[in-house]
Amino acid sequence: MPDPEMIKKAKKGNEQAFQQIIQIEKDKLYRMAYIYVKNDEDALDIVQETIYKAFISIKKLKEPKHFSTWLTRILMNTAITFIKKHKPLVLLENMDRVDDTHPHRVEESLDLLEAIENLEEKYKTVIILRYYRDLTIKQIADILNCPEGTIKTHLHRAIGQLKIELREAFIR
Repeated sequence: MPDPEMIKKAKKGNEQAFQQIIQIEKDKLYRMAYIYVKNDEDALDIVQETIYKAFISIKKLKEPKHFSTWLTRILMNTAITFIKKHKPLVLLENMDRVDDTHPHRVEESLDLLEAIENLEEKYKTVIILRYYRDLTIKQIADILNCPEGTIKTHLHRAIGQLKIELREAFIR
């Protein structure tokens, strides 16, 4: 998590402080964007747009301790808007990066990514935040501005749907 003092400096217009806090967050932002679009270039575009939006609106951030949550919400909204505008052809994995010593892992990974992609948006979002960003239920509830019970229900339903879909994929 970025230093709250650095965030306060960024809020006051210190560009160098803003760059430093973005350096801390950039890998997490990219991974999350990639999960949404499954494409390096589009993920980078989403991250770039997120950083731009954060930069122009950082003065509106009320609490420095909520910076990561605030930035994640900007990224999610940016990614969803991007997907709606572009309706991209989903590329599930870059096959050049696959470890040939585990051929079943490739299929399992592709099946899992495809199953996540097929989830309703609300379920996909909680799965991404919980298992790819390692956020707690409370943090997810804060980001999505809904009760923790709702997040738990969405996670439970999403996992159930993933199990069903993956079971069907392995039976085929």
